[in-house]
Amino acid sequence: MTIDGVLVDTDRCRTPGPTEGVDLWWSGKHDNHGGNVQVVTVPDGWPIWTSDVRPGREHDTTAVRAHAEILPALTAAGSDPRTLGDLGYEGESGTITVAFKKSNNGKLSLLQQQLNKAHNSLRAIGERGNSPLKMTFKALRNVSLNPWRIGKIVAAALAVLHIEHDRTT
Repeated sequence: MTIDGVLVDTDRCRTPGPTEGVDLWWSGKHDNHGGNVQVVTVPDGWPIWTSDVRPGREHDTTAVRAHAEILPALTAAGSDPRTLGDLGYEGESGTITVAFKKSNNGKLSLLQQQLNKAHNSLRAIGERGNSPLKMTFKALRNVSLNPWRIGKIVAAALAVLHIEHDRTT
């Protein structure tokens, strides 16, 4: 399985965040307003679960921790190897396997580089799980409603996607 966060753009927000002068829904990484939705995919890249929305300024680790049900479910799934994630989930190494991160002044060993290449090639398949959601449903490209509704819209899109393709796993 793979887990990845996706930013669903929105244009209807100006909510003060905990940091003065920074909007709650502003994603500095994407340089846009949006909501962070976590997507879990099976090994072939098919999305099977989406989280409720979290503000775009939240990091993937913070967003996944806000959904108390998902981390125990990923562990209980007994997936071996464990769930794959990008470096955004570095703080959840007990549940989510991430690539090796190069230190500021160091280099990765040849073995670490090879393991990262294998990890990223497997994870890339799961990354495509966001595509059917965002590309099939134009409503997910830019939401003009209350941003707290993004999670419900993504969940509905996932249900429709499963029905259209007659697939749940």
